[in-house]
Amino acid sequence: MIKSITVTNYLGDSIKLDLAKPEESGFVVQSIKGFGPGEANINTTEVSTNDGSLFNSSRLPSRNIVIGLKFLWKKSVEDVRQLSYKYFPIKKKLTLFIETDNRQAEIDGYVESNDPNIFSRDESSDISIICPNPFFYSAGKNGTNTTIFCGVEPMFEFPFSNESLFECLLEMGAIQNQTEKVITYDGDLEVGVTITIHAVGEANKIAIYNTGTREIMRIDTDKLAVFTGSGIIAGDDIIICTVKGNKSISLQRAGKLINILNCLEKNADWFQLTKGDNIFAYTTETGSSNLQFKIENRTVYEGV
Repeated sequence: MIKSITVTNYLGDSIKLDLAKPEESGFVVQSIKGFGPGEANINTTEVSTNDGSLFNSSRLPSRNIVIGLKFLWKKSVEDVRQLSYKYFPIKKKLTLFIETDNRQAEIDGYVESNDPNIFSRDESSDISIICPNPFFYSAGKNGTNTTIFCGVEPMFEFPFSNESLFECLLEMGAIQNQTEKVITYDGDLEVGVTITIHAVGEANKIAIYNTGTREIMRIDTDKLAVFTGSGIIAGDDIIICTVKGNKSISLQRAGKLINILNCLEKNADWFQLTKGDNIFAYTTETGSSNLQFKIENRTVYEGV
């Protein structure tokens, strides 16, 4: 069951439309269309000698979300109507954060129309939002999943208590020192990851593997030395993003962000997480213990 929808406009202003407490926002959510998995375009070719057709390709078009809002008397109906212009501005970008009983998801879109029926006794408006990226992404406190291979994993949480009068049981952090980890992904569709490699010393010839699919991504540190003046040194951060539409690899050194895409070995695989267990590992020619390695990912949903 959908509990609430939080709308954040392009200026960063937000309003929460609580379906159970419409008097707080002044808007009654009467209907919502476009929160389901949507409708895909299936491209086929007819064959004159066979029944049916041959599958060519499929794609999911932009998502169209239509929210039906009824205006309540907060101060006046006119105030609430004009409030809708603020949070649903035509042509501008906004973010919808949807909270259900077991899921928190968000999606970005652009307002296509907001045309209220001003002369109706029960004034309302159907707001149409076009979302170029048709998928919902995990959001909120657990929106991003972080898997730490080598480094310090934070353990301290509030509220806290030490259950012993004689032993110190509180953990501020746990040191992880592994070169292989399992990432369990529970989304509806494949999703890219963000890999962050922090160096505390020199390292050479980094190779990252998805052992289940046998995909490999190698970073040529010799090319990196030619391109930047040195190989991997203490303080470096290598950030690899494999998210479709945002693929990149960059080096952060001395406060500068450098594009090092040309240091990636040819025919590298851009990893995507699939539903279930995904096993990742990394190796180096030298300096493996000098690297702190983590992978971050969000969860993609077809619908809420």
